Amino acid sequence: MNGYNFTERVRKVLQLAREEAFALQHEYVGTEHILLGLCAEGGGVADAALVNLDVDNGSVREQVLKLVRPGKDDAAAAAAPASGGILGAIAGSMGLTRQQRDLPYTSRAKRVLELAMSEARELRHSYVGTEHLLLGLMREEKGIAAQVLTSKGLTVTGVRDEVVRLLGTEMPSTAASQSPPGPRLSREERQASITLVVEHPDGRVEAKKFGRANDAVRYLNALEY
Repeated sequence: MNGYNFTERVRKVLQLAREEAFALQHEYVGTEHILLGLCAEGGGVADAALVNLDVDNGSVREQVLKLVRPGKDDAAAAAAPASGGILGAIAGSMGLTRQQRDLPYTSRAKRVLELAMSEARELRHSYVGTEHLLLGLMREEKGIAAQVLTSKGLTVTGVRDEVVRLLGTEMPSTAASQSPPGPRLSREERQASITLVVEHPDGRVEAKKFGRANDAVRYLNALEY
């Protein structure tokens, strides 16, 4: 069974994404803000992958800012509906203000997180890191982030291959063909293949098990913060 947790770098990226949205006076956090946060955070496997693929963080940021326009002066200050869910839980654990936590994420931004979790699962990683977040941004093809990264010559396959190379691991399909089969899992164990660890704003820590990433996201999106 795999336990999925978000690394400190990913938490920082999501915090920076909110700050980028506020700086641009936007009433939401979209894929473009997550990409800006990823570029601003620096370091980590995602940053190394971009460098090795000849993509400069500065040029990515510049192109994003060419595509998006700042909102109205009072847009970011307006009261927004509670975003809740997995992103709200992460925001609460980072000590963000209620106003910052209430800044809602777009459906595509939420989808990026789900895809990042899916990438971690497919690579058999027990965490969600910046590399998975980068792949999630790439796979949400209609988002501004993917459009910018694709314009830089990046592809999902190319980024994934570089991530695997940096981590020094084989793709699961290759590794599986060279390894003896593992123990047979019961139906219950197969269904409980994902464990999400969530830190609530009041300090409580909750671990929930799910069979699929989208089930986990659906559960956390139903939480209220």
